[in-house]
Amino acid sequence: MDNLYDIIIIGGGAAGMAAGVYGGRSRLKTLIIEKGAVGGAAYSTREIANYPGFHAHVSGPALMADFRAHAEKFGVEFTRGEVRELSLEGDPKTIRLKKGPEYQAKSVVLALGTEPRLLGVPGEKEFRGMGVSYCATCDAENFTDCVVAVVGNGDAALEEAVYIAKFAAKVIVIVIHDEGIVDCNKVSAEIAFQHPRLEFVWNSSLAEIKGDEDVSSIVVKNLKTGALTETAVDGVFMYVGLLPMTGVVRDLVETDKNGYIITGDKMETSVSGVYAAGDCRQKYLRQVVTAAADGAVAAHAAGHYIEEFEEYKTMVAGSDQILLAFWSPMNEFSINAIAKAEQISAEYPGKIKLVKIDLYRKQMLARKYNVQTPGTFILLKRETACGTLSTDCYNTLESTLRAWMTR
Repeated sequence: MDNLYDIIIIGGGAAGMAAGVYGGRSRLKTLIIEKGAVGGAAYSTREIANYPGFHAHVSGPALMADFRAHAEKFGVEFTRGEVRELSLEGDPKTIRLKKGPEYQAKSVVLALGTEPRLLGVPGEKEFRGMGVSYCATCDAENFTDCVVAVVGNGDAALEEAVYIAKFAAKVIVIVIHDEGIVDCNKVSAEIAFQHPRLEFVWNSSLAEIKGDEDVSSIVVKNLKTGALTETAVDGVFMYVGLLPMTGVVRDLVETDKNGYIITGDKMETSVSGVYAAGDCRQKYLRQVVTAAADGAVAAHAAGHYIEEFEEYKTMVAGSDQILLAFWSPMNEFSINAIAKAEQISAEYPGKIKLVKIDLYRKQMLARKYNVQTPGTFILLKRETACGTLSTDCYNTLESTLRAWMTR
């Protein structure tokens, strides 16, 4: 049972480690599986200027190191490995790594993160690592006193262009929009526009990357005239968007057309006991602070799921037939229905175990049996649903319950 955990978190970025903190602090046995450097995308970010409480700025690696130390303080375990396969239905859930042991979990948090989108221009793949980079923190120093190009016009592109300019002699920023228009926050844009080493090429796209052993030039296309211009550069930094790293769960949980995992407000996915947090889920804003918030919610919800599931297993243990009676203290019909069920059940002692469930407090069971209306009854035979009676059938309530009691 050493490999059985309450919560297994796949992904050790900000979302995953925040989930770990909340899981560990709740005294839940928690494991974080990360295939790369712990810290995810934030680990490769030179400077984080908008994480609350760090007004003097903090580096990505330093903040992520604090996240890890916080999680480890509460007993969270870390392991290195790449997930090969998951079995998410049922209990427990199984996680198999490409190399290493098999793990089981009562609940799973998917904090899978994103990866850079490839532009797909000629030369991009060929010169990756030989002048083409997706991480300024990792590679900017390698281009000291050089000329480099940055492709993109979002927050990451302009903020990293300014950072690269600390090393490079000149940074050429290629932007698809008209002059002065960028998809970036105003503060970062103003800093970039005023920087003496940044040169903007507007209404343009990258058409090709050229070189021999390393990058030596780029071909830029003017989107209005179609003209192609070749410019000598020593490197190219690409910031043209992100892709969710959800391939391993694409057929297991519901995703949108772009592969982002769809969740509810409790970070719950389409599979009971499985949650998603951070950049890999469908959301409006992808930042360290929102990833951390997602992780906290996901772990808190997972803890409640585990508690409810354990209670459910105790309730149904040793009974062949169980009648789940969903009710709400705010719904008079369901209160009357429960009273009728208790009366009839007393007439047939030992035939069926009656289990009363507050629909809005026990949401795991409501999701499991797709119950949305108070006053719904589910008959289980050896934990398998074999009969449903809803508020639409109140006129047959007594006769149906009596029929079930005499099975």
